[in-house]
Amino acid sequence: MTVQLGIVMDPLQSIKVAKDTTFAMMLAAQSRGWDLWYMEQGDIWVKDGSPHARMRQVRVQDHPLHWFDILSDKLAPLRDLDAILMRKDPPFDMEYIYTTYALERAETEGVLVFNKPQALRDANEKFYLSWFPQCAPETLITRSSAQIKDFVQQHYRAVLKPLDGMGGASIFSLKADDPNLNVCIETVTRLGRAFAMVQQYVPEITLGDKRLLLIDGEPAPYVLARIPQGTDFRGNLAVGGKGVAQPTSERDRWIAQQVGPTLREKGMIFVGLDIIGDYLTEINVTSPTGMREINKAYDTDLGGQLMDAIQRKLDAHSQG
Repeated sequence: MTVQLGIVMDPLQSIKVAKDTTFAMMLAAQSRGWDLWYMEQGDIWVKDGSPHARMRQVRVQDHPLHWFDILSDKLAPLRDLDAILMRKDPPFDMEYIYTTYALERAETEGVLVFNKPQALRDANEKFYLSWFPQCAPETLITRSSAQIKDFVQQHYRAVLKPLDGMGGASIFSLKADDPNLNVCIETVTRLGRAFAMVQQYVPEITLGDKRLLLIDGEPAPYVLARIPQGTDFRGNLAVGGKGVAQPTSERDRWIAQQVGPTLREKGMIFVGLDIIGDYLTEINVTSPTGMREINKAYDTDLGGQLMDAIQRKLDAHSQG
């Protein structure tokens, strides 16, 4: 039977086709003959414990001006689907959490959800680094301004970031003699009311913040190095970093070996590791990107590999 694949994502009409990883997944699934059912968060509801949604069946094509057509539109229970990709971008707010509750109800009715809803709630993309300290630079998570100042003083230069940010937003490079040190700390910790992460500055950021994609715990053969441009120390593509695909290094593979089995066990089938130099700096589980750039540079089919992994999960699920 044809696989019925649901995709929860941001508005399909507003994506950047050339760079959108969710779109790459949709192309790969469609090439296998799977039916694609597109949903946004607001399309989902739960009645008497059973999750439903407005679903639009779509056909996609890799064209910069006309990349999808809606084939049909229906209201239906999520249990009509075989699998669901949860690809809604952050912010990771209460609405996001409520959506994972609805998707978890779909799991109880036999639908496979990737990444697993409970894992999405459990694994904050920055805090989860604490489970793998052997891979990370020196890292402190705190609300305390005094502790952050001591950390910066100890290392002379450090990077401060909020726990709920994405795309390089509100990330500061701090030096011990920075006249704006206090205001940066106040901004990120919201005057001591919010936890923040401060990490030892890794100078190899000038060579790129590497995105290593894991598919069911296994590393892709290539990474996307996001290289800072001009005077900005951040490599995030959202703030102007330049993406350059390159082979996965031995150290990258070692980091993948450290974290991959745990991610697989928790049901996180598609994860993006951020690596600077020899250090893991973040674990992206919500909607990691980079697939299209790597596919284009090396003629790979990472979306196809992901669909193969999902098919294996579906086969195992059907066999009990």
